[in-house]
Amino acid sequence: MTTATTQSAEQAARPAASDERRPGDVWQAVLGDLQLKVTRPSYETWLRDTTGVRYDDGEFVVGTPNTFVAEMLEQRMYSLISDAVARIVAKDVEVRFEVVSGGQAESAPDSAPTPAHVAANGTSSSTVDRPATALNPQYVFDTFIVGRSNELAHAAARAVSENPGSVYNPLFIYSGVGLGKTHMLHAIGHRLASRGLTPIYATTEEFTNGYIRAIREGTTDAFRAHYRSADALLLDDIQFIIGKQQTQEGFFHTFNALHLAGKQVVITSDRPVTNLTLLEDRVSSRLAAGLVVDIQTPDLEMRIDILRAKASATGQQFPDEVLDLLAGRVHKNVRELEGTLNKIAAYAHLTNNPISVDLVKKTLADSLAASARRKVSEQEVVDAVCSYFGVDDDVLKGRRRDKQTALARQVAMFLLREDAHLTLKATGLALGGKDHTTVMHACVRIAALANDDPALRQDLINIRESLDS
Repeated sequence: MTTATTQSAEQAARPAASDERRPGDVWQAVLGDLQLKVTRPSYETWLRDTTGVRYDDGEFVVGTPNTFVAEMLEQRMYSLISDAVARIVAKDVEVRFEVVSGGQAESAPDSAPTPAHVAANGTSSSTVDRPATALNPQYVFDTFIVGRSNELAHAAARAVSENPGSVYNPLFIYSGVGLGKTHMLHAIGHRLASRGLTPIYATTEEFTNGYIRAIREGTTDAFRAHYRSADALLLDDIQFIIGKQQTQEGFFHTFNALHLAGKQVVITSDRPVTNLTLLEDRVSSRLAAGLVVDIQTPDLEMRIDILRAKASATGQQFPDEVLDLLAGRVHKNVRELEGTLNKIAAYAHLTNNPISVDLVKKTLADSLAASARRKVSEQEVVDAVCSYFGVDDDVLKGRRRDKQTALARQVAMFLLREDAHLTLKATGLALGGKDHTTVMHACVRIAALANDDPALRQDLINIRESLDS
């Protein structure tokens, strides 16, 4: 299961033979590369706690914390990981995953705990597992960079961590991927825990898996007791509850119990409550009843501040001109900034070269070229817009003219033109035979609105992120 590599500008910036003696360094470079290609939840769940164990005889061994992670990486991310390793070491490599216990790698057994088991019990059967809902020690308020794009959300998060249950309850934070929602939830959790309180952080996927498992095994009383014993519930990515009726039922009753008991609830989402159109009304009304705040994409000044803080943590010297270059080139989100910085730091360390503008340009040449070559299909755009706005394919292509559907249709037209590179006529045909003048008007309108409307601009970023994932 190896993937052939092609000669690239990146390869000029790294040696091949010496990598064999430094699997840890090679893997750090790979992680920097992967951080740019996967979503933050995927990175945190599957990749963050992995290590480079061995590299010899054309085989690279990746250490994982448990058999579940090893199995998931093998089944779902093998091609992505093997391609990244091959790019770093400039040769074909066989990647293998082994469980690391006490600093040694062990071959993973054939069976692994299910996601529901990990979510419901906190740990799997492996003795080296950390709880699935453990708080990330790096995600605290002191490491959160505050700027104009997130100052309201940050102030609200601080307020609920100091006075849980009495102000802004629930607190609903929404933004595109990689802008700090998860960081903020963990920071709130750390602050509450430091005061002797008991917060429970969970992703919506963990909550859903745990609830379904509880129903299947007849342990719903224990499930309810677990979540309702919390002083604060911190639930990440509520949009994944859409379409899951049983889970919405469980969440609704959990929310009510906590709220009536004066316990704090903090929810994050990748879109506003008003765009979670497939949620039951009673659930969405609960979410909108408190304070709703958003996090926007960082401006240039803030991107430089973020890079400076992240660069300091690497222990390597990043000249100001390098930070300025990166801040100008990388603008989607904080995760992309961090991943790019880590990738450059790892390459510089591997090659024993100082970090410079030339090194950055060589390092980023392939990723920038690949990004420029990426062309999405017509159906990918339609599917992404329908999923984001919660409308059916036939509705998007039909004649319904309510505000939500009309916006979704115009956004689809804009993205079909800009990202799928369809002609005006082809775009109209893709959306049910709309006239080319209608398409032209929609594209002009969305382009103009995106310059002045931060919410719409964020909508476009979110949809494009989903197309890139």
